[in-house]
Amino acid sequence: MTRIKPGVTAHHRHKKTLAQAKGYSQGRRKLIRIANETVMKGLAYAYRDRRARKGDMRRLWIARINAAARHYGMSYCVLMASLKARGVTLNRKVLADLAVRDLAAFGSLVKAEQAQPVGATPR
Repeated sequence: MTRIKPGVTAHHRHKKTLAQAKGYSQGRRKLIRIANETVMKGLAYAYRDRRARKGDMRRLWIARINAAARHYGMSYCVLMASLKARGVTLNRKVLADLAVRDLAAFGSLVKAEQAQPVGATPR
């Protein structure tokens, strides 16, 4: 039986790791072991932060809605409670986009909520 040396496979694996480590400084991009550790840690951070981004975006949307609602004299929690009570199904992403791009339309939505308090029956 012929002897098979691991050189070709290892070189391919090392080249792949070093390609992923491109942009790191000093030994983190040149030395296989250190580069591999750095790449694995970076991939773990990327996986974690793709999930964390969703919460970050939700917090941003809430801050934008709150700022726009306070511009019209209403707080975020009161606005969201009244929207839910009236059956308005706009999500936070759409409301935040409306607050940033078309403040007048957001204002008409808020004024409709102010005109009809929570618990009142819709006309």
